[in-house]
Amino acid sequence: MEHASAAAIVDAHGTVTGWSEGARRLTGHPAEEVVGRDVRELLAEDVPPGALSALAGTAVVRHRDGTAVTLYLRACPLLGADGAPTAYAVSAGPPVEPELVLTGEVFEQASLSMSVLDAGLHYVRVNDTACRTAGVPARDLIGRYLPDTLENIDDDVPAFLGHLRQVAETGRPVQYESFTHAPSGTRQHAWTVEMWPVRDAHGRVAAVAMAALESTEQHRARERLALLNSAAAIGTTLDVVRTAEELVEILVPRFADFATVDLLDWVLGTDEPLSVPTEDIELRRVAHAFATEGFPTAPLPLGGTDVYPPCAAPARALREGRVVISGPGDPEFAQWMRIRDVQAPHNRRYREAICSMLAVPLRARGTTLGVAVADRIRPQAPYAADDAVLAEELVGRAAVSIDNARRFARERGTALELQHSLLPRGLPGQSAVEVAHRYLPSGSAAGIGGDWFDVIPLSGSRVALVVGDVVGHGIPSTATMGRLCTAVRTLADVDLPPDELLTHLDDLVTHLAGDESGDEIAELGATCLYAVYDPVTRRLDLAAAGHPAPALLLPDGTTRLVPMTAGPPLGVGGLPFEATRMHLPEGSVVALYTDGLVEDRDGDVDHATTELRRALTAPAASLDALCDVVLKAVMPEEPSDDVVLLLGRTRVLGADQVATWDVLPDTAEVATTRQSAVEQLTAWGLSEEAFVTELVVSELVTNAIRYGGPPIQLRLIRDRTLICEVSDGSSTSPHLRRAHAFDEGGRGLLLVAQLTQRWGTRQTGCGKTIWAEQPLPSR
Repeated sequence: MEHASAAAIVDAHGTVTGWSEGARRLTGHPAEEVVGRDVRELLAEDVPPGALSALAGTAVVRHRDGTAVTLYLRACPLLGADGAPTAYAVSAGPPVEPELVLTGEVFEQASLSMSVLDAGLHYVRVNDTACRTAGVPARDLIGRYLPDTLENIDDDVPAFLGHLRQVAETGRPVQYESFTHAPSGTRQHAWTVEMWPVRDAHGRVAAVAMAALESTEQHRARERLALLNSAAAIGTTLDVVRTAEELVEILVPRFADFATVDLLDWVLGTDEPLSVPTEDIELRRVAHAFATEGFPTAPLPLGGTDVYPPCAAPARALREGRVVISGPGDPEFAQWMRIRDVQAPHNRRYREAICSMLAVPLRARGTTLGVAVADRIRPQAPYAADDAVLAEELVGRAAVSIDNARRFARERGTALELQHSLLPRGLPGQSAVEVAHRYLPSGSAAGIGGDWFDVIPLSGSRVALVVGDVVGHGIPSTATMGRLCTAVRTLADVDLPPDELLTHLDDLVTHLAGDESGDEIAELGATCLYAVYDPVTRRLDLAAAGHPAPALLLPDGTTRLVPMTAGPPLGVGGLPFEATRMHLPEGSVVALYTDGLVEDRDGDVDHATTELRRALTAPAASLDALCDVVLKAVMPEEPSDDVVLLLGRTRVLGADQVATWDVLPDTAEVATTRQSAVEQLTAWGLSEEAFVTELVVSELVTNAIRYGGPPIQLRLIRDRTLICEVSDGSSTSPHLRRAHAFDEGGRGLLLVAQLTQRWGTRQTGCGKTIWAEQPLPSR
């Protein structure tokens, strides 16, 4: 308001020495007409005696135009170095009702701590609240130098005085938060301090006023809110130990001087939840933190276990399922400390300094996981009920995160165990390729993926190399992977070409997705690459369903990606799968992999595949070592998906291991062909196998002549086993059946099946091939 800025300075003799612009507007008298005059010359009426003694009251002032103006005047004495008033600061305002005319009571009885300081920071006036805060009467403060009265301020006194001097020098008000200890010296008090300038008639800063409002509860509420906001940092990883560490990092030093997290042993494993023991409780230390490094000495090393007696606060918190506040004066606390004195005498000085201990059970989803303990040492304030509520909230959030991490670890372990049980543990014996592989499960929060691989021996010394990737993560993806892995092995046993095998596999995935029921159905889908290598012809046939093409390292050191057209992922349908055929020189390395190796959220797939090709050319002592070289060069630092790498170095069966005869479609050729086979076995040093081979050749060639069609061919392969193959131009496959007593035929295939280790049939581009394997004598 206009009157609020009307002020004047009157010395002890009644002479006006200062006159504000507000006073000029109020009375019409400019400063040059008033300063130096007796203040009584400005009055239209005498001031009541009571107002003079109270330094406040209503007075009538004569305006410059001659009219009378009624004002409410209030005077504040300005004291000299001896404590006597040297002048008065007079403010003017509108008149008030008689019952509202209060003198110094308004200032004296204010709930705020209020003070007025001169330019030299000496007290001029203080109210009752300020005296109670300082713990001294007003007579001991008036005239004293402010810095001499700040012994109980916790924060930096120079900073506090700096704010006051800033107000005196710049004339700008300042709001400042200060902290003090209560007389007990145990609990910190917070104050919101307002500092503003008091100006004279010339606008100069003549004094500094200060008001302080206790804001301890508001300050503590902000601290609690800040701690709760910090709880968002708990559970950033699905790791039990790291989550416990995040909790103690929040508790120390803002809430505790020392904090620990101890867990029941089963939480760190994959066991089912166990009940809390009723007597001594054994816990494992997973995290602790100190406000003062090395004080106390860690009573229990990280990863170590300790047994807590029933009187211990952690045991009580676990047993009772509630927050336990303990400390000096608690008989059970004293009993526990006596036990600790015997167990760890080196920490006795710390235990004697403890003023309060708070133990909170870690509980989530009705399961007790462990306990968190927070200690405070003197001169900190003991824990109170509101501290218990805050700690319970913080620890509760941590408990949920720890339980999530435990459940994730358990599910991950189950999925990983299932994954390992489904993947090849030992590669089967075969001579077509030298194989090395790596499988790295994902470490992301999404869980184990559905990546898989397989090496499947086929007839005719051929081998199938398979890699696949099921959509999603976790146990459902792993289970789906198991189904597909089994299906591929079954279809491979039928000896289907790669494109036909993927067509059947696509139908299977489509049916699996169609058979799923429920409101929440995980999308079923997968990619797969199926390749078949023949060491006799050096031919590689492969087809892909949404899978990245393999990389090739040729014997001359050049690398390239296999040029092929990948069909749609399994379960999508729409387009056929196309097979690619190529011939490889001996010693070529084929690299099959899943997209986790070359794809990442921030990565470049083209760059990764280029790095893959470059890594394949790196010198390595073995194919197994080359796997490690490739992973180190190509794999992202933190892969978000499973990674499978399968390397195969091709071999070739030499001409001395394969013998082939074209057979005319005449039964008279059977004896000649049989004799040629016996002679070849003799040349190979396999005379002992000649009898069985002679019978097998006789039966298979006879069947081809009678029931098949030209061209007919016999091929013997000496590999890990002795393989006999008879091909003809008919696509009709024979069926094994048991002949009746009076049947003239039907016993040939049954005889072959009984005499050989295994037999089968496969379709070819111009007919079929019937094959049988015999074991070779061990050398």
